[in-house]
Amino acid sequence: MAEKPILLTGAAGALGRWLRPRLVEKYGKLRVSDKIDPAPLGKGEESVVADISSFEQVSRAVAGTRAIIHFGAYSIEAKWETILPANIVGTYNVYEAARLHGVKRIIFASSNHAIGFHETTEKLDADSLQKPDGYYGVSKAFGENMGSMYVDKFGFEVACLRIGSALPEPKDPRHLSTWLSYPDLFRLVTACLDSTRLRFAVLYGMSRNKRSWWDNSKVPEVDYRPEDNAEDYAAQILSHGDNRDPKLPSTRFMGGPYCDIDYLKR
Repeated sequence: MAEKPILLTGAAGALGRWLRPRLVEKYGKLRVSDKIDPAPLGKGEESVVADISSFEQVSRAVAGTRAIIHFGAYSIEAKWETILPANIVGTYNVYEAARLHGVKRIIFASSNHAIGFHETTEKLDADSLQKPDGYYGVSKAFGENMGSMYVDKFGFEVACLRIGSALPEPKDPRHLSTWLSYPDLFRLVTACLDSTRLRFAVLYGMSRNKRSWWDNSKVPEVDYRPEDNAEDYAAQILSHGDNRDPKLPSTRFMGGPYCDIDYLKR
């Protein structure tokens, strides 16, 4: 019997489109899904158009797969009414459809915004407290906690990736700490898929950045070996100095600009 495909949600987004041909090359078969048609399809890809806020559509996308890379979400800060259907209901739908269809392994795209209100003077690891910096961050913390529950109750294997700044290149001083290159994103996702000891893991989606605020050493079961370093861009980024105001929430806290939104605490 032919091996079942891996499902990638959010396949029409920038990260999904970059990952797709590389996942197919490594694993052979990939089912791509998004609320819009993620065409054109490459060799080894099949498509299921699905809005993740609809359980029936998600169930159809999940059926017959062997693992899920869940990148489908509303990907920036927004009003609660926008975050709720995609990031809360949608994430539940993915976990529950996986349970009903016997899919045990989920790679969940969490975010640095799940820990965004930690001070940048701290060093965080897998045991650090969630401190969301907005509704988007709350939705990612929810997804992590759902993953933990599905591991403990249903025997799932879940990796939650607290993705930093996934970009082709770092662009500003904050990115010197948070940058995740596209090749390192691929290395992170595949390390989670290939782990033979995965149960529940929280990892920081970062490259091998000299100025990183995060530490993945408590997750040895995932053999993630980043190769890129934002420091290679530091001279260019800091050519005119670092003009950030140290008193602003966006400078003080790891979540950056999201921390400035509606910030009233003094």
